[in-house]
Amino acid sequence: MKRSQPPVLDIQSFADHHIITQPNPLRAAVRQIDPRDADDPVARAEQALAGLSGEFQSWMETECERLAAAHETMKLQGVTAATRNELFRAAHDIKGDAATFGFPTAAAAAESLCRIIEHAPDLAAVPSGLIAHHINAIQAIIREKAGVDTTGMAGELSRKLRGVADEYLTAVNRDRPEHLDAILAPSIVPGR
Repeated sequence: MKRSQPPVLDIQSFADHHIITQPNPLRAAVRQIDPRDADDPVARAEQALAGLSGEFQSWMETECERLAAAHETMKLQGVTAATRNELFRAAHDIKGDAATFGFPTAAAAAESLCRIIEHAPDLAAVPSGLIAHHINAIQAIIREKAGVDTTGMAGELSRKLRGVADEYLTAVNRDRPEHLDAILAPSIVPGR
């Protein structure tokens, strides 16, 4: 095997300094292609996503069923680490998937539910209606296909739920300033 010559450094000397330019060894690794044959991975991904978009509604409905089942299990078995974690994971998955699948207002409602689960000092003491209203709102938003181009009532519902959740969490965490900082932080859900 033939050994290549070491790259030559370009050194420019000046009275008070030197500029050393190292050759770019990656140039040899890059293959030039004809622009007509260029592959656009972003376009391919968008095309694949468009092909799957017919499945988004059913995927979100399945996630809603999982969330409702987790809540029902928590009501029957009480608040345990397992029931709390399953409810949180179901809400968190909706929060992560909903905006991608075209349901940003469901993502906002799911984020609000996640915040309640995460920051309530005693999840068993959270008014049952507060959790149920979040779950019902998420289900209604998905069922009514409140997608990207739909604002209005679904967005207002999510904002109201977030406001009620923030009021509740602020009240029950008044002696826990580390949680108040997180509660009062702005939303990280896209489009909020």
